[in-house]
Amino acid sequence: MKQVIRVIILTIFALFTVAPLVFLLTGTFMGNRELFECIAPALGQGDGCASWHLLARFPTLRNVVELLLDSPEFFQMFWNSVKISFGIVLGQVVFGMPAAWGLACYSFRGKKMLYLLCIVLMMMPFQVTMLSEYLVLDRLHLLDSLAAIILPGIFSTFSVFLMYRFFCSIPKSILEAARIDGASEWHLFLHIGVPLGSSGVISAVILSFLECWSMIEQPLTFLKTKSLWPLSLFMPEIQAGNAGVSLCASLVALLPAVFLFLSGQDYLEQGIAASAVKE
Repeated sequence: MKQVIRVIILTIFALFTVAPLVFLLTGTFMGNRELFECIAPALGQGDGCASWHLLARFPTLRNVVELLLDSPEFFQMFWNSVKISFGIVLGQVVFGMPAAWGLACYSFRGKKMLYLLCIVLMMMPFQVTMLSEYLVLDRLHLLDSLAAIILPGIFSTFSVFLMYRFFCSIPKSILEAARIDGASEWHLFLHIGVPLGSSGVISAVILSFLECWSMIEQPLTFLKTKSLWPLSLFMPEIQAGNAGVSLCASLVALLPAVFLFLSGQDYLEQGIAASAVKE
């Protein structure tokens, strides 16, 4: 009996979790008139309460066609998001992996202090470092460019922390045996560290991509030209007249994140578990 009750409760919570995705999918294929009838009270343009249909009464692809064929600004913002996300993730792999490897496998003076500094920087919200980043980027004449978003994101310490946990799990005996056989430190990193720590690298890539794909505050602060905006700034512009297109855009923007999450779910779970282990 307890098992049945537990399943019922979990099912109810699961339905609440999935409900926004169902609304998003249904609204994408609703006509403007039907959609307006459902959400008009929520927009202050009707009486009563907002309602929603589990399935569209009169399904249409008009919103999809309008978004994909008549909204060039959507594709521009989409590719801006791609450039920003891939630029940051690639930079974190190039600079973060050697940093994490050095912290995990070498002993040097100030190592604990440096690791503590990484933790502190990781815990700081963007609002704390916003002014200093703005002044530095302004001095470098990088404001209002994609580099203003990519450059600070490359040196995020979260990816270093996550990969560090996996590199620490590599047995020291393997490294010592390789050194005895004459392997160089660069060889150890490329042929032992990277393959054995690949789970941490992949989980860091997934988490970083998900964060970069949905960032809002950094583009709002550092980008003034609308043609440089990422896709995350296209979503808030929802009005009664373009609600269908906005829902369709949200669905399309969600697909890359969902695909990446499903592809690396196992690595992501390992990364979350590793980040929860105490030093």
